[in-house]
Amino acid sequence: MSHLADWSATRLASSIASGDVSAVEVMRAHLERIEERNPDIRAVVSQQPDSVSLAAAEEADRRTASAKAAGEPLPPLHGLPTAVKDLMDVAGLPTTNGSAAFADAPPAQHDSVLATLLREAGALIIGKTNTPEMGQGVLTFNPVFGTTVNPWDTTRHAGGSSGGAAAALAARMLPIADGSDSGGSLRYPAAFCNVVGVRPTPGRVASGRTGNAWTPHGVTGPMARDSADAALFLDALSVEKGVWPLSSLPVHAARPVELDGLRIAWSADAGGLPIDPDVAAVHAAFAEQLAGLGAIVEPGEPDFAGADEAWETIETFEFFLGGRHAVDAGATGFRPDYLRNVEQGRQTSATQLADAYERRTRAFRDTTALLERYDVIVLPATPVAAPDAGLEWVETVDGTRFERYFTWQMLANRLTLTAHPVVVTSAGFTADGLPVGVQVVGRHGRELQLLAVTRAIEEATGWISRAPSF
Repeated sequence: MSHLADWSATRLASSIASGDVSAVEVMRAHLERIEERNPDIRAVVSQQPDSVSLAAAEEADRRTASAKAAGEPLPPLHGLPTAVKDLMDVAGLPTTNGSAAFADAPPAQHDSVLATLLREAGALIIGKTNTPEMGQGVLTFNPVFGTTVNPWDTTRHAGGSSGGAAAALAARMLPIADGSDSGGSLRYPAAFCNVVGVRPTPGRVASGRTGNAWTPHGVTGPMARDSADAALFLDALSVEKGVWPLSSLPVHAARPVELDGLRIAWSADAGGLPIDPDVAAVHAAFAEQLAGLGAIVEPGEPDFAGADEAWETIETFEFFLGGRHAVDAGATGFRPDYLRNVEQGRQTSATQLADAYERRTRAFRDTTALLERYDVIVLPATPVAAPDAGLEWVETVDGTRFERYFTWQMLANRLTLTAHPVVVTSAGFTADGLPVGVQVVGRHGRELQLLAVTRAIEEATGWISRAPSF
């Protein structure tokens, strides 16, 4: 038997439900893998004692036996170990937000909405995954737990802000992990680590933290090792009953997809953004590969004029929305970029916000119109391969210099504004062996169908099945 920690989430869930393997065996395999690899990667943090995790697995096995005896179905993620991004509360574990301001946070008293959904779906939460301070930026480093590095090359970043999740998946320490995303926070790390990240339609998955205002700008989504596992995870987390705004979105079943004749609107640079030549070469080869498989690949992208300014206005306003209470109460230890974002958001005028919301509406409509002519839109996921682990952000790409940490994220930021679902999957590897990803955009509310498309691409190309060596 191959190592259980290398099995897919779908295979593990099916095998636990059938009794072919036990939840205890699965838990023990992942705990061993975490013990072996996490000291070098620093992806899983605030891990609860192994005895607690194994006790939860024993209870899951008792539930398996009871359900089989009664002929009852088990929840879709039954017995699967996972860890929650360290921005969301999990009862009994601290939420540090990767910030010195919360480094000594006591264990949370209650589960966040996300943790509640995970438990209801049968997942077993064993700890947290690392994140940059307050989820800021697309590289994971903080003063509490340090830098999460990339399993493909530990001298490089894993990405962020869901970097702990992506690295844990790539290193085969977890079968599933959640991410959150307002400007690429699950998309950049997925691309850097050769895993799948799903930014769903706003409202599909309950997001936000307990006590904070709801927003369609930042969303929570599944991360997994391939699109089949991501679809299982997303289906388990999808909310259809009014516990969350917009949660009346129907879940549409995915249909099988043939790449022959698939209509793809292809964007090489999302409206003229700089792309590293090595990454651009991988993307160009990927477009040729898709065309060779019978897809109809034609140039096409939404109108991105004014999108960057609108995203920045909304993003910094939401930093103010989420951070004003702690900052105004005098909490200390925040990094300067975070305070700058909060204060910029504080100064946002009603006119600026109205203009940004209007631009967001146009982005949604323009993308919807484009997807009436094409099945999906494909764009680069990141402008570079995984950068050096010592960087705080990528300051230069192909001769273009970026003055703030979020300005090199615009490949992701521009799609955030469209409010359409995006799946990041693999496009291949650079000559140095580093993963390169693409963003695949689908129709509003049709995440499972979009995942059927990316699954077909993955099965045809084989890139996503590659794992780093240890």
